[in-house]
Amino acid sequence: MCGGAGFVYPNVPLDDPRYGTAVPCRCQQRGLQDQRLARLQRYSNLGPLLRLTFATLIPHGHSTHPERQARYRRAVESARSWAAQPQGWLVLLGPSGCGKTHLAAAVANACLEAGQPCFFMSVPDLLDHLRSTFAPQSTVSYDDLFEQVRTAPILVLDDLGAQSSTPWAQEKLFQVLNFRYSAQLPTVVTSSAALEHLEERIRTRLEDPAVSQVWVLEEPQGALHQYQEILDLAHLRHMTFETFQRSHEGLDQQHQHNLAEAYELAAFFAENPSGWLVIQGVHGCGKTHLAAAIGHARRQAGQPVLFLVVADLLDHLRSTFAPESPVTYDDLFEQVRTAPLLILDDLGAHASSPWALEKLYQILNYRYNARLATVITTSIPLEEMDGRLRFRLLDGQVSQVFLITADSYIVNRLRREEPPRPRGGTGRRQRP
Repeated sequence: MCGGAGFVYPNVPLDDPRYGTAVPCRCQQRGLQDQRLARLQRYSNLGPLLRLTFATLIPHGHSTHPERQARYRRAVESARSWAAQPQGWLVLLGPSGCGKTHLAAAVANACLEAGQPCFFMSVPDLLDHLRSTFAPQSTVSYDDLFEQVRTAPILVLDDLGAQSSTPWAQEKLFQVLNFRYSAQLPTVVTSSAALEHLEERIRTRLEDPAVSQVWVLEEPQGALHQYQEILDLAHLRHMTFETFQRSHEGLDQQHQHNLAEAYELAAFFAENPSGWLVIQGVHGCGKTHLAAAIGHARRQAGQPVLFLVVADLLDHLRSTFAPESPVTYDDLFEQVRTAPLLILDDLGAHASSPWALEKLYQILNYRYNARLATVITTSIPLEEMDGRLRFRLLDGQVSQVFLITADSYIVNRLRREEPPRPRGGTGRRQRP
């Protein structure tokens, strides 16, 4: 008991260094901790966002989609771990209303509770405050504010990309982020924009895997949103690595080994998408299943994926020319061309008009030069393709090409189900 004095003498042996030294009592310690937290909260600039904590957020996010809910839960756990030991950068991406600001504020509040100074500011407000320092009546100098943001022990920048993108604004943001990147200062960034739409110097720092954890809480609601749910269609929903059959009745050992190789190659690509993966084979051999499995695996890891059947893509592009189209050609074409991971299914099954070939060439040539991760499936021999496409698909520095030699899943299923054939015919299908 301290008797209201606020200090007590610890009951320790005579030779203990603390003997005879007054220390704050428990109630005094709680008071000091409350005062320190109040100072940190004033410094944090969180204001009304002090109420946004891990305890008050919806653990599965705002989406009703089970896969997005699971992804949000994983992002929350990752954010909790980051807040417990701030190190590197945490990047949270998603459209407005997906819960990224709440999650970023929860990280900031957790850091404050742990006694760690954390500064929170939205990017448009930051730029407005920096501009206002040039006014004669400003009580804060530009240098003081800029230095506070640039060197904050922990910085949370909310809504990157929502600012007006003037050259001055881009330069200030780059200076802040580049300093923190070089100094490896703990930083949280949220953005409604996809990384590929941010200024290149900033994007390369945000997506550096040596520094950043990037979580896509939900895909941006851009021009392709209506086409991004194809992996959720009944036919593709269950095409995962877990459901892929690496062997089935009627396959000899050589073809079973070939399917196992295709599986391992696709699973490796799904872990770290880099370059191009081209999967060839007859219709129904499993190449679409493996491509969809890659897409599901990347989505489960919180990464954006665009899965399109080539014939459908060309139809979507043509439909943008209609007066009533809600999507412009330029927006749709740009999002396909620059998607972080693009999966094109059934290349070669489309009508090969000069216009179609030119659009596909423009998309693939851009992705070839930018080294963007791409998965392509096709049932036709590469030598039958347009020479410009074939050259890029066969470039070993960018692309891995794998031929599935096993027969079709569907053919084998029909063989098991069909009645015996009359004598005089073998009923065997010639393999390519």
